[in-house]
Amino acid sequence: MEQIVQLAIFFGLTSTVGLITYLKCRNIKRDSSDSRDYFLAGGGLSWVVVAGSLMMTNISAEQIVGMNGAQALLVAWWEIAAAVGLIILAKWLIPIYYKYNCTTTTELLERKYNDKGIRAMVSVLFMLGYAFILLPVVLYTGSLFMKSMFGLQIPVTLLAIIFAVVGAVYAIFGGLRAIAISDSLNGIGLILMGIVVSFLAMNAVNWDLSGVPIERITLIGDNQSDIPWHTLLTGMIFIQIFYWGTNMVITQRALAAKSVKEAQKGLYAAVIMKLIVPIIVVLPGIVAFKLYGDVGDVAYGRLVGDILPPWLSGAFAAVIAGAVLSSFNSCLNSAAALYTCDIHQNYVNPNADVRKIGTRVALVFTLISVVLVPIFAKSESIISLLQQLNGLYSMPVLAAFICALVFKNVHANAIKLGLIFGVLIYAIFTFIWSPFHFIHMMAITLVATITVTLLLSKFVFAQRTDPQLAAVES
Repeated sequence: MEQIVQLAIFFGLTSTVGLITYLKCRNIKRDSSDSRDYFLAGGGLSWVVVAGSLMMTNISAEQIVGMNGAQALLVAWWEIAAAVGLIILAKWLIPIYYKYNCTTTTELLERKYNDKGIRAMVSVLFMLGYAFILLPVVLYTGSLFMKSMFGLQIPVTLLAIIFAVVGAVYAIFGGLRAIAISDSLNGIGLILMGIVVSFLAMNAVNWDLSGVPIERITLIGDNQSDIPWHTLLTGMIFIQIFYWGTNMVITQRALAAKSVKEAQKGLYAAVIMKLIVPIIVVLPGIVAFKLYGDVGDVAYGRLVGDILPPWLSGAFAAVIAGAVLSSFNSCLNSAAALYTCDIHQNYVNPNADVRKIGTRVALVFTLISVVLVPIFAKSESIISLLQQLNGLYSMPVLAAFICALVFKNVHANAIKLGLIFGVLIYAIFTFIWSPFHFIHMMAITLVATITVTLLLSKFVFAQRTDPQLAAVES
């Protein structure tokens, strides 16, 4: 009977969010050939929606399940350091994106160098990262939460298929506007319910975390920890700048605001919200360690299932499902935007039906992500694995942006070769030879890629002055 109540409330709330989203979007006229309308909601998002959608895209199951699955306070650094990335995006990068009227973050690179090839290469790296890393991780962690919370006896892959189908419907038929509206609705519930879970979790142990090993309740990580303290001085900051400042899945929300000021207000609101997030994504995992021991990524779902009454756990499952769908459909929409705007319209058909092309791309990415779910199910720590694999494209891409925005007269061909070099060297560090922690290796990869790019530009390729470069640098 309890499980029936849970499921009834879960489906009721999830359907309500879908209905409200449909009603708000059904009468809005769309131009199927206008990429800004479909991928940037016509540039009409308020700061409240920007902040809510941005947070829901970021705080999905891979964050909640993965970070609580670490069962250690140390992973809070991912959230604390995120504030730096958000501030850099708001203060410096967003004005530049708006100045060049960018639909995608990668468009900035084309505008700076008048070279479609750079834009296409970076887009391909983003899309590969989304298809083979981010999307399957989102599906896996969301499905794992539902399975562990409800005690379901069905395969994780089947749950992943359900999430994928619903998420694809949002991304394909609603565009960014529908995604942003549903995000805002789910975001309110997620923050409130997340705080309630943390309160009840602490209450379950009488607000006493004694007995939990000191290494699990410290912010100073040793060399064997997931985040050694010295990595905070090297790669951590660059990871945040990439994620918040150049990553299309995140930055797309700020690009869809009514104005630069509106985008900045939304970003600064997100900074404040980030200070609350560790209470939701870290504390319950530590409590779960005291209650159950080292249970890994099933910690959060098990804890929620134990401490919440049936009606409340059904409601919480609904907002978690919303978070999963938010990240999944947001990523699909961003992948579709990157392919359609950066590749198809540039190389195939500049007047293509944006919605039709975006639909096909979303379907392909959905299929790939579902197929890869069983592979990620074998990982020991999903949050650590996710961050490590992201380096395959995050640092080379960030190097390209730094070269474009900081240095003068960098040749376009040097940027392209630098991207390839960066991917290869990080792949070696990840799969063949790992002399340091992967966060250090990210910083080394970034510096090496920038250095190689600048050397190639100076000594191999003829220097070229970009007349647009001076405007930004001044």
